[in-house]
Amino acid sequence: MKSFALSNSLPANPAVHRHLRPHPRLANLQCLQNGRAQCWPLINHFRTNGVLKVQTKGGIVKTLASIADVSLEQEMAKPNLPKGDMWSVHKFGGTCMGSSERIQNVANIVLRDPSERKLIIVSAMSKVTDMLYNLVCKAKSRDDLYMSALDEVFDKHMSAAKQLLEGEDLARFLARLHADVSNLRTMLRAIYIAGHATESFSDFVVGHGELWSAQMLSYAINKLGQPCSWMDTRDVLIVNPTGSDQVDPDYPKSEKKLKEWFSSHNPAGTIIATGFIASTADDVPTTLKRDGSDFSAAILGALIRARQVTIWTDVDGVYSADPRKVCEAVILPTLSYQEAWEMSYFGANVLHPRTIIPVMRLNIPIVIRNIFNLSAPGTVICEQPIDDTADYEMADNNSNKLVKAFATIDNLALVNVEGTGMAGVPGTASAIFSAVKEVGANVIMISQASSEHSVCFAVPEKEVGAVSTILHSRFRQALEAGRLSQVEVINNCCILAAVGQRMASTPGVSATLFDALAKANINVRAIAQGCSEYNITVVLKQEDCIRALRAAHSRFYLSKTTLAVGVIGPGLIGATLLDQLRDQAAVLKEELNIDLRVMGVTGSSKMILSETGIDLTKWREMIKENPEKADLDRFAQHLQENHFFPNKVVVDCTADTEVANRYYEWLRQGIHVITPNKKANSGPLDRYLKLRALQRRSYTHYFYEATVGAGLPIISTLRGLLETGDKILRIEGIFSGTLSYIFNNFEGTRAFSEVVAEAKEAGYTEPDPRDDLSGTDVARKVIILARESGLKLELSDIPVQSLVPEPLSVCSTADEFMQKLPSFDAELAQERNNASDSGEVLRYVGVVDAVNQKGLVELKRYKRDHPFAQLSGSDNIIAFTTSRYKDQPLIVRGPGAGAEVTAGGVFSDILRLASYLGAPS
Repeated sequence: MKSFALSNSLPANPAVHRHLRPHPRLANLQCLQNGRAQCWPLINHFRTNGVLKVQTKGGIVKTLASIADVSLEQEMAKPNLPKGDMWSVHKFGGTCMGSSERIQNVANIVLRDPSERKLIIVSAMSKVTDMLYNLVCKAKSRDDLYMSALDEVFDKHMSAAKQLLEGEDLARFLARLHADVSNLRTMLRAIYIAGHATESFSDFVVGHGELWSAQMLSYAINKLGQPCSWMDTRDVLIVNPTGSDQVDPDYPKSEKKLKEWFSSHNPAGTIIATGFIASTADDVPTTLKRDGSDFSAAILGALIRARQVTIWTDVDGVYSADPRKVCEAVILPTLSYQEAWEMSYFGANVLHPRTIIPVMRLNIPIVIRNIFNLSAPGTVICEQPIDDTADYEMADNNSNKLVKAFATIDNLALVNVEGTGMAGVPGTASAIFSAVKEVGANVIMISQASSEHSVCFAVPEKEVGAVSTILHSRFRQALEAGRLSQVEVINNCCILAAVGQRMASTPGVSATLFDALAKANINVRAIAQGCSEYNITVVLKQEDCIRALRAAHSRFYLSKTTLAVGVIGPGLIGATLLDQLRDQAAVLKEELNIDLRVMGVTGSSKMILSETGIDLTKWREMIKENPEKADLDRFAQHLQENHFFPNKVVVDCTADTEVANRYYEWLRQGIHVITPNKKANSGPLDRYLKLRALQRRSYTHYFYEATVGAGLPIISTLRGLLETGDKILRIEGIFSGTLSYIFNNFEGTRAFSEVVAEAKEAGYTEPDPRDDLSGTDVARKVIILARESGLKLELSDIPVQSLVPEPLSVCSTADEFMQKLPSFDAELAQERNNASDSGEVLRYVGVVDAVNQKGLVELKRYKRDHPFAQLSGSDNIIAFTTSRYKDQPLIVRGPGAGAEVTAGGVFSDILRLASYLGAPS
């Protein structure tokens, strides 16, 4: 042991030396003081005025008065590999390095980082890696165009360098570029002659893009006055190929190489390093494969124990779903490592899955930033953030944020191997997946029932042919013997994954997801969930992918509940509804999180369609000035094929039988139906029963509150009574607002024809008043209520007392009818006078007699103190007599006619549908 005489001296400002670190050879310094051996753990060394000093863990600084071995000071002078929070790591991808202007922008961002030390990892310029791969392919296929393609690569970099650099820096870079391209010509010529290239040859060629971009950035930063070094990471990163187009970093060897690089290069505080490229343990150039630059940044960040790794890209951060598929997707401020890993595995544009592993081990945060929007804070990937926990606890409904995000994988096939001979037989699954491995197929998801009767798994569709062939070959004997019943391939599939660390041990998440998919009429073909519960994976039809993604995203409140609405019949009621939707749209979005998009409006001859939603302030002008020819098939197809909106609803505001006949097919296609049109529910009984049966066995909704009583809650009241176990005995009511108005005003000496004319003038009647006076409309309402009560009646079973005099039923026009109606006033006047003499009034009513299984429509007399006699205007009134409400019927009363209240009833059904689909109620 060497001996030193030490003198005590404390530095005036110890903070000056705080950043210095001890040399590993001087971890402990044993000294002689006052003739006794003493040992201080050494934590620092520095030189002041040429005198070498050391600092011990006790904070004591000793000056070396005499040094027996000069080599020790030389050893201490060698640069050490600094580690820790002094480092920030930035990675810039090909888009960020795509031109001279963008490289200059990267240089400016690097200069603005105040970190003591900076390690910058860069990709090749945009598209260059693909161009270099293409060079190798052309040379292998003996395509003479490989030389001109190489010239394109050379020109791209020479042009960028001339715009970015000048003087000696430009000359040095161009000299290196010329030399590299010359070497590449020689190598590509050899590949051309051989018609073959080894993987190491290909990796050597394609790695040049990073070499050139790193050098250009290094020169650009030097030009701005900040000392800068550049690193060829093939000298530092050592990896071991593992097959399957992957490599594993060798961290001990890489750290040793990095220390040697620091020792030999003595780099500046800012280092520009190449992404993507590395070397094997035998010093053979290789790459980290596709998206390897992110991986490079994570590995190097782990080696130097960086404070954080920032990945610069062209998006503002990580989205809750692919914004190209879900326009309401939001930027996530934070993600846990596990959530980011799950999302990247399932195809989300976050990071390569392997990028997260090196930094996760050391709890180094990854920040995703947008180089084109520096004001955006980005997404931080780290351990589950504490403040995120607070956000969840403060939420009104914790389920809102249990699922952080959704990701999808398209173009998959599902392989199902099943048979009773699989149950309880060890090794069956092993044999299946060993066979799959032989053909190099990538198994993305596996699902097996506990009965072991079947195993299904998802593979890329392009690989399923080879998988099917080898499974049929491998299990030929089992298939022939019947131990396996089939090896089935289901093409055109996709995967939807719901990801969230807080899903773990939280009841109801799966139920919410499957409920959202069911309500969007989406069938789930297979399900998988790991015991970590960080994700739920479902396999769906490819055609349902976007619709499923939007439905799930909406259901978990990451976006609004969106309804794509198609309105049929922009007449009085339809036009009023569209105006109500226009006036209320902003309130619904802000307060109820409901986004109603009217995608189409059609009348009998003209229609307008939109891909994103019609501007309801201009729909009248649009349908007048730029309509298409009305076509109900195309109208429904337009609604159905818009995959950006998972929930579709047709609102039929007509009284058309042809439209009503289409309800069944629309419901079968997953399109909800809302209507005030009575034709479907009062038409042929078998068609009605078929419609209701379809509704009950699916998650497609059919709402028709406004068919009886306009905006009054008649249907919902009746259903509430029945669903709670009450028994309907009788329903009696004034169901026609028009006839209510007429008989409320048919008093004193007024003539019936006079009151009808007044009602027609006021807009209460149909254009032809016979449509109201015939009683058919009331009969339809009676049959609807009768069927809702469980009676199987046809419209023809309802006796109707018509108020149209028989001779006038054949009048060719409404005007002719109105001219001749006064001739028949006497009969009704006599009936009114008879009722009045008895203290009664006339009311036109419909009756459902559930006890006797019948219904009727008639003109009936009521005492003046009866609720039916006390109506005014066009009010409706309905009395429900039930087992619970036997002595005093349950009465619903209110306006039962008019465009405003009818449209309001339809609007209410639309909001009820939105509530069923996930909006807050």
